[in-house]
Amino acid sequence: MRGNFTLSGAIEAFIDPLIVVAVLYACAAWHGERLLSPAYMILGALSFALTFPGNIGLHESTRKMVRKVATNWLLFAGATGAFGYASGYLHYFPQSMLVAWLSATPIALVAAHAAARQALPAWLAIGDNQRIAVVVGVNDIGLKLAREFRAHPYLGTRVVGFFDDRPRARLPDTGDAPLLGPLAGLAEFVKRRRVEAIYLALPMAPQPRILALLDELKDTTASIYFVPDIFVTDLIQGRVDNVGGMAVVAVCETPFTGLNHIVKRGSDFVLALLILLLLSPVLLAVAIGVKLSSPGPVVFKQRRYGLDGLEILVYKFRSMTVCDDGARVQQATRNDSRITPFGAFIRRTSLDELPQFINVVQGRMSIVGPRPHAVAHNEAYRKLIKGYMIRHKVKPGITGWAQVNGYRGETETLDKMEKRIEYDLDYLRNWSLGLDLWIIVRTALMVVRDPNAY
Repeated sequence: MRGNFTLSGAIEAFIDPLIVVAVLYACAAWHGERLLSPAYMILGALSFALTFPGNIGLHESTRKMVRKVATNWLLFAGATGAFGYASGYLHYFPQSMLVAWLSATPIALVAAHAAARQALPAWLAIGDNQRIAVVVGVNDIGLKLAREFRAHPYLGTRVVGFFDDRPRARLPDTGDAPLLGPLAGLAEFVKRRRVEAIYLALPMAPQPRILALLDELKDTTASIYFVPDIFVTDLIQGRVDNVGGMAVVAVCETPFTGLNHIVKRGSDFVLALLILLLLSPVLLAVAIGVKLSSPGPVVFKQRRYGLDGLEILVYKFRSMTVCDDGARVQQATRNDSRITPFGAFIRRTSLDELPQFINVVQGRMSIVGPRPHAVAHNEAYRKLIKGYMIRHKVKPGITGWAQVNGYRGETETLDKMEKRIEYDLDYLRNWSLGLDLWIIVRTALMVVRDPNAY
């Protein structure tokens, strides 16, 4: 399961503001009011802004949920009522409508939260919707963490077992999650079973042992968490999270969780669709040019690694006389004889990348992110560069932080690829929507004057 925390986080953030606005318009419609009038549009926008994001967690007890709904609604009603009375804005609305809204909203909020608590675990239990996790360390902390996941199914995480170096006879009962073996077998198990989250519940005294374990896990795409507080360098989106109120520390995680995921995916989809519509004549012209310039398909499809290291098909306009996609793929070099004359032009102007906006609309890629490499290159470099696979914690991009910093095109030496990966990981650590926009601007400026484009 990818994005289960995103789903629950989005529900927690949006459920209150959406219900508040929906009940407002339902009450207005019941009273025969004009819904698109400026008064109702302003009140709807104000209500959404003041209640976003919601602060009621799905893990909280029903009693606490009801109490927080009631107190939050009273505070909201008091604040907006005082403002409306002082400004005279209240007089734009029928009193009976306002009373109905104030009365019905908390009931609707409680019902919506109760429904979410019932529906989300059921949805997560269907098919492959659960995130697979393992806990390292059979101790009080590790056992409690596994119990929290079992007690809060809305998290969508299933602990399949524990890893610990101690003999089974010295360990407490692990319950439903079995002991899977010693730490030496963890990395291989994670790769074989496609484990998506690892929770390290180890004592911090043997720090070299933990750092060695982290080095082994850098050749996986699993999210890694320490439980509880630790000190460690080179964090990827390091932050404190919680499981049922219990603190965990993210050591290696994607920046696109919660609202960030919604912002990233929404901006990608809208912008990619707009670009495809606006540049459709250019796409048609390039397609005709490729077809007339040399025999072969117009669009070149190549297997590459996407989110969480899963293979995806990436589209490009064909710029060469060959379509390599096997166990060995030779990178394009300057004055490469395989590049057609028209192919050289579309590579220099980056027009060959335009079909990848279709990949973005499909959800396989982002506009900005680490550039995807051929599967053959991935398998070679993951053995040579520590932390190489971490770049796959996010979707690959059409352009990226490494590319706008001079690491576009051929990486004929290992140190060049190491610098590209360094920039990719720096992007993961420091992502923001502003950084994405800056990379897009720099990419546009580089298209006509990039010496590494060939």
